[in-house]
Amino acid sequence: MTQPDERALRREMVETCRRMNASGINQGTAGNLSVRCGKEFLITPSSLPYDEMKPSDIMKMGYDGTFEGKHRPSSEWRFHRDILRERQDISAVLHCHSVYATTLAVHHRSMPAFHYMIAVAGGTTIRCSRYATFGTQALSDAALEALQDRRACLLGQHGQIALGTTMAGALWLAVEVETLARMYVQALPLGEPPVLDDAEMGRVSAQMQRMSYGQMPDADGTNDMARPKAAMARAKPGKPAR
Repeated sequence: MTQPDERALRREMVETCRRMNASGINQGTAGNLSVRCGKEFLITPSSLPYDEMKPSDIMKMGYDGTFEGKHRPSSEWRFHRDILRERQDISAVLHCHSVYATTLAVHHRSMPAFHYMIAVAGGTTIRCSRYATFGTQALSDAALEALQDRRACLLGQHGQIALGTTMAGALWLAVEVETLARMYVQALPLGEPPVLDDAEMGRVSAQMQRMSYGQMPDADGTNDMARPKAAMARAKPGKPAR
């Protein structure tokens, strides 16, 4: 098995943290990021501003809680460790205090399928976990519950967590969760919005998988006229492109 390039991962972590703050979903030294690295994982240090952070400041941790580096790891290292240990389908864990997601979290309010994009988090809802003190095993346990069969959750009276196979994917999902939270908060004054049923959300999820969501659709019967120009050029005149 190819070993990960640890130096490249460290550089990408710094870049991702700075992008997280620049996107507006996080502020100050709040939030944290981890990524799988062989039999260990890398995690951001505690209380170090991202614009001052260097790749050498990133901490390396073992799943037994031991660490290497010149700082202390993020106070939330427990849920990073536990998620990476329990969820072999993901490689990156991003936590932030985005405003609208946290607005819902302070009310312990999960997001239902008021919009089809809820499916990007892996199910028909984006759950909110029960409250637990930050930096504790109780918070990690609550996060794991809320993330069961999901790729994102809200943390009760705290913030949000987004998971990805890559750091870029985790950041993308965190931005999507915040966007959905903003829409939901703004819709609620008009009344509780209608919710898409499980059957429709199943169709949405299947469509997202067929389309490798965010890429050109290749499912037959849906958007089948959307084809790369090269493919259209290869098609014979007068006949539909295949």
